[in-house]
Parts: sequence; structure tokens; C-alpha cells
Amino acid sequence: MQLDGSRTDGNGDGNGRGDNGAADVQAAWTRVKRRLRAELGEDVFASWFARLELEDVVGGIARLSVPTRFLKSWIESHYIDRVLTTFKSELDDVVRLDVSVRGPSSSPRPAAAAAKPAAPTGAVVHYPASRPSASAPGVAAGAPSDAGAAARSATGDASGGDLSSAPLDPRLTFASFVVGRSNALAHAAGERVSRHDGEGALYNPLYVHAGVGLGKTHLLHGIGHAAREAGRRVIYLTADRFMYGFVNALKTQNALAFKERLRAIDLLILDDVQFIQGKSIQAEFGHTLNALIDAGKQVVVASDRPPTELEALDERVRSRLAGGLVVEIGTLDEGLRASILQARLAAVRVTHPGFDVAPAVAAYVAKAITANGRDLEGAVNRLLAHSTLTGAPVTVETAEAAIRDLVKNREPKRIKIEDIQKLVASRYNVSRSDILSERRTAAVVKPRQIAMYLSKVLTLRSLPEIGRRFGGRDHTTVLHAVRKIEKLIGDDPVLGDEVELLKRMLQD
Repeated sequence: MQLDGSRTDGNGDGNGRGDNGAADVQAAWTRVKRRLRAELGEDVFASWFARLELEDVVGGIARLSVPTRFLKSWIESHYIDRVLTTFKSELDDVVRLDVSVRGPSSSPRPAAAAAKPAAPTGAVVHYPASRPSASAPGVAAGAPSDAGAAARSATGDASGGDLSSAPLDPRLTFASFVVGRSNALAHAAGERVSRHDGEGALYNPLYVHAGVGLGKTHLLHGIGHAAREAGRRVIYLTADRFMYGFVNALKTQNALAFKERLRAIDLLILDDVQFIQGKSIQAEFGHTLNALIDAGKQVVVASDRPPTELEALDERVRSRLAGGLVVEIGTLDEGLRASILQARLAAVRVTHPGFDVAPAVAAYVAKAITANGRDLEGAVNRLLAHSTLTGAPVTVETAEAAIRDLVKNREPKRIKIEDIQKLVASRYNVSRSDILSERRTAAVVKPRQIAMYLSKVLTLRSLPEIGRRFGGRDHTTVLHAVRKIEKLIGDDPVLGDEVELLKRMLQD
């Protein structure tokens, strides 16, 4: 990969950068991404920029690449000017951006290549997906740690106004779904709607929400398989595929065909609904949702949060989603973790008959790993790699060393912006309505800025989302508040102690 980013003078110094030109360009790109993350928020950055990579800078043109045509189209349509402006502020050589789609056979960047160790011969090692908020099946016996990736890899393959379903993973069925207390209701509801053959639809829409790696994507694939086996017309989509299909239909003037295709089905399954963005796309999603439900067609939707917390979605869409059956897949209890682990070990032994894990080791792993099924998958892969590479038996000590970084003390508490506002208002003797108001007195501005700062550091909400929750303010106002409080905390130990106390009160 070439990263010159500079013009070379007679001495080859490249605008004074000398031999550090490539390093300077890469450092500038790192700062660009850091600024985009801060200004746009974690959710937006993770959705659209986490997989945007710099290939080279030549003749003032910065060549960027993304893995799918959808990402290329979306960035060029919505963010290209912003990325260029930010890049120029860090590296004035850049005058234009060129975004391309890198193929699956493209050579990985050096940093990425170094980050992933080679898998031993015969071992299957799965690495987590690059998108942090993507759902993993978590409970599949023998499924990869992100089986939804197979479906997501199809994003951008649709052409014209055609809307094709993303592929369903054949391994993610109801038969391979391990049921426990935390997911029993969701599983029962999913089976019921997939096999319902009476008039109308049940629990419409069925809305499933869960954290990463708890099994919601597996459940959606299971619903899709069972419904197709019953002869029903099913479309399974991720949010990005839905958005790509709609944007592409508008570009090719096939919007009507897109809508008719989507509404002529029996069951719509939509994953990762939290990523649906854009007023026109949200409006079309709302119209489609209403049309399907009113026609008695079944809709199943999944997200990483309840519908009431989807601040980026139109309020009417949120209300319609909340009007069906909303079920949560909770954290995995120890018994369910043990069952998932045993199913995974049994699947691995099919291809590696000599791989043996004693009951004491399995019990230790199931007890130690509490976060999600993806981490259980990672633990099995590590134990398999140890057994394959060393030929030594897997002991509790081996497991302890292998999974040390996967062990979580406890899941962090989910903190709401409303709770932050109430606590800060009480602490500074103002009302929550004062914090949300336009008042600019010092007695109100300080607690408002502290509440904005805490909302940024203690929640996953983006800057625009936080601004909306603070009386409809712009994201730049929130960014200013966050930076100001960060500086004041560094300069004023008393304020630093106050803010730390508020953090502890919110987290306890």
C-alpha cells in the first residue's frame, strides 16, 4: 500500500516530511477517524466508518476503500463532503476523495494482518465481526461467532429495483437453538409466528431485542427457515440491505417495484433495525410496516434495544413497533451457558474426534464466561487451538490462561439519559425542565453541560441523539459541552471529584 501523501522536492523531502511521509499521512487519517467518531457519535461511526480504510494519497487524491457497494453509495451520498473537509483540515495536500470497493481477495492492511494469528491446521477459528453492534447467534451448535455475517456479506449485491432476501444460514435453525430461561419466551413466540397458518398474523409485529451474542440473529434465521418450510413467502433483511435496496430503487426509478415486491410477501424479517437512518428511508419503512400489518402479514423485527430507546427512529415507527409483542432475550444464566458450551464441544468433536474437554474444565468455562455466546465460541476455539498445537490435554489451568481476557466481572448497568438528567438536576438544585430549557444562566448551563458529558461517557448514544434528548439541541452543542467539561475536570480537582461521584451513583 502506498501512503506518500506528499509532493517531493529536489531533495526528496516531500514537503519537509522526509522519510516520515507515509507515517504522517497514516497519522492524519487516524486523527480524521477519531474526529469523525467524536463528532458523529459511536453508533453512526460504527455503522458507516469503522470499515472505511485509507489505501493511499497520491497527487492530492486520497483513495479510500470499503467492503461493500452499499457502504460506498451511502458514504458518497451522505458523508463525502464531511470526510473531505475533516481530512483537509488534518492534511492540506488532500483535495479530493476517491472511494472504491475492495474485493474479498484484497490484501489486508499490515496492521490488520498482524492482528490475527494464523489458525492451526484443521482448526476453525472465528474472529468477531468488525461492526460492534452486529448481532451474533450465540446459541448455535457449531455456528460461527457471527453467523449473521453470511447474510450481511450479501449487502450491496442487489441491483436495480430488485429486492432479494439475504441468505439464511442453514446451521441456524430451531433445532440447533439452545433454549433456557432467558430466551424461552422469545423462542416460543418465534416458533408460533413461523408456523401460524390461521387467518391474520400473531403478535404483530414480533419485536425481539437483546445484546450482542445472545441469540437474536439465530432466532430470526430459525423463524425464516420454519416459515419457508411451511410454504410461506419470506424475506430476511438486515437494516443496511433494506436501506441499500430503497436507495438503489430511487436511483434507478424503481421505487414502486421495490415497494410492491416487499409488500407481496407473507413474512418480513428485519435485523438490526437500530441502524435504519434517513428521513425518507424511515418513512418508507414506516409505510411498509403499516401496509404489511394492516394486510395481516407477519413482521418480525430485531434490535439491540427496546423500541422506546430507538431515538433515531421516527416516533410513529417506534410506536408501531412497540404495539406488538416486545420480548427480550436476557443474559445467559449458568445452566444455559453450560448447555451451549456442551453443544459447541459436541459439534467440534465431529471434525476433531480427539478433542476432549473434561467436565471440570467445561464447568469452569461456563461459570467464568458470563457475557454472551460469542465469548463461549471464542473459548472453545482457543481450547481447540491449544489441543491441536500442543497435543497436551486441556486442563483447568490451560483454560484459565486461554480465556483470561474473556472473563467479565459483571455486565455494566444500562444507564438512561433521563436518569442522568434527573440526578444532575437534583445535585445542583435545578429542575430537569431547566436543563432541557433554553435558559443560559450559569446555574443552569453548568449542570446541563455536566449532564451532556455524562450522557456521552456513560451511554452508547451518539452526539445527535444526546442533543435531541436535551431539548432538541445540535450535536455541536453537545460536543462543545463534552470538551469543556473534560478541560474543567483536568483543571479543577473539586469538579473532577463531583463528576466521579455522579458516575458512581449512576453506575451503582
